[in-house]
Amino acid sequence: MKAARFYDRKDIRIEDIPEPELKPGTVAIDVAWCGICGTDLHEYLEGPIFIPPKGHPHPISGEEAPVTMGHEFSGTITALGEGVTGLEVGQNVVVEPYIIGEDVDTGEGQEYQLSENMNFIGLGGRGGGLSEKIVVEQRWVHPIGDVPLDEAALIEPLSVGHHAFVRSDAKSGDVAVVGGAGPIGLLTAAVLKAEGLTVYISELSEARKEMARNTGVADEVFDPREVDVAAKVKELTGGKGADVGFECSSVPVVLDMLMDAVRPGGVIVNVSIWGHKPEVDMPTLVLKEIDLRGTIGYSNDHPATIKLVQDGKLDLSKFITARIKLEELVDKGFDQLINNNEQHVKILVDPNA
Repeated sequence: MKAARFYDRKDIRIEDIPEPELKPGTVAIDVAWCGICGTDLHEYLEGPIFIPPKGHPHPISGEEAPVTMGHEFSGTITALGEGVTGLEVGQNVVVEPYIIGEDVDTGEGQEYQLSENMNFIGLGGRGGGLSEKIVVEQRWVHPIGDVPLDEAALIEPLSVGHHAFVRSDAKSGDVAVVGGAGPIGLLTAAVLKAEGLTVYISELSEARKEMARNTGVADEVFDPREVDVAAKVKELTGGKGADVGFECSSVPVVLDMLMDAVRPGGVIVNVSIWGHKPEVDMPTLVLKEIDLRGTIGYSNDHPATIKLVQDGKLDLSKFITARIKLEELVDKGFDQLINNNEQHVKILVDPNA
């Protein structure tokens, strides 16, 4: 079967590899669509990061480069391993793409995303969505009902936004300000709107501002070159400030804006991955008793995220900006997202085309 294999920085090859073996407790899936994630771009430009480099196998998967990439994917079940129950051949599904220890409890309320040596399918080994077929453990497979398979490929990044929402302890009726309207910022805003929050977005890019407006994920979109975003949020909230802020840009001035924009006792959730250590306005954090929280991945967020889509509370089709073949992964996928990123939210890859 065809697969996109990461060998090293800027060295991704489309190769024929053996089909994965169905084992007890696993599920075989024909991949329909796979999204290209910002993490994939970081691996391509700067890696290996999550991908274990050659000679340094991952402690859980036992794999090292080259590995098959892709962790945002949907597909159809083609076979069930011995002992698998509750799933059926022919079901359309998405995969929660974790690699964690076999002894880690993934039950309700468990923070398994924080377990030792956690990694992701499509980065740390165990196949990936940028291939025609994959076999995964049953516990990571989530049926999607009648959600279209192309839209379903966005459920994984949408679950990142959902987990950020859960971490914030926000509730319907609260006011949120999102700093940055890149893919994760937009999808986080989509979750917030679906959960009944008022959402304000701060963004510089004209294309991304337009995307935020066209997708309906924000009540207002502000350009910080044109308006003092924190002052505007306070004005719109009667001087109070937002209940919660979401940092989705990894830009220090955005974090500063959020510190100013949230109310005393408010919460800021950092969603973005920083490549450097930013300065944090500790005096403001102390004097306003702001709660600054981190978030990584998701933890039992997929079912709730899928239900938001099934209930029609958000339209994922608006976030798909291109569909390409596997052979076009680098030139029409990675290169576009690197050099023309403002025009794209999510590029989907069809591994079978």
